[in-house]
Amino acid sequence: MSAKGSRLAGLLLPPAIGLLVLLAAFELVARLFFAREAYLLPPPSAIAKAAWQERALLASATLSTGRAAALGFVASGALGVLFAIVLASSRLLERALYPYAIALQTVPIVAIAPLLVVWLGVGPKSVVASAFIVSVFPVVTNTLAGIRAVDPALRDLFRLYGARRFAVLTKLELPHATPSVAVGLRVAAGLAVIGAIVGELVAGFAEHDPGLGIVVMTAYRQLRTDLLFAAVACSAALGIALFSIVSLGAWLWLRRWYSGAR
Repeated sequence: MSAKGSRLAGLLLPPAIGLLVLLAAFELVARLFFAREAYLLPPPSAIAKAAWQERALLASATLSTGRAAALGFVASGALGVLFAIVLASSRLLERALYPYAIALQTVPIVAIAPLLVVWLGVGPKSVVASAFIVSVFPVVTNTLAGIRAVDPALRDLFRLYGARRFAVLTKLELPHATPSVAVGLRVAAGLAVIGAIVGELVAGFAEHDPGLGIVVMTAYRQLRTDLLFAAVACSAALGIALFSIVSLGAWLWLRRWYSGAR
């Protein structure tokens, strides 16, 4: 096995073995202590069976939730970076507006979601807005921190050579903030899935195109905990997938940036 293959195996084997051990323990506990009340804690084998039987529903729901989470994430990435640039342009603006960004982050999304229904109606718009609200703050705060961390001497050097504000932003501040923006985007990717599912629980009812939040709520009302666990597993897989895609994109972006910097 090549060195690259060995490193890959070293990365993948420990979590795979840990997952197998966890599933085996889960199966054993469920069969020993919840055999007569399987609806309380269905074993992984029953969850896998329910997932296979409802594979079309779960695939469609995962796609629906993933679409809303992706749209909310893209909006949070674009608007979050733009808002951070606006805040970084003036200390006065930062002191005036940043506390409201913090307040938006600290208010539970379940308290805001009903307002989204009133403003945007029931359906995808409210779900995307929920994903955006949950995921935008890490982008704002990390981008702002990256811009603020620029060495003042470098700013003075740019001004000494007559650089305009736009040149300072695009050629100094944003490149310097690139690693921080990447961190914010990775955090936002996972939060976007959470926001989308919460939005679906409150505002995303749709008989023709239900998301994972709707599947979770329906399974709960029917006491189908095997399907509920399967939907939760799909939610976790969706979050991991979106996080991994963004992490890979950020890694390629940073690699290209560092290569260009050299």
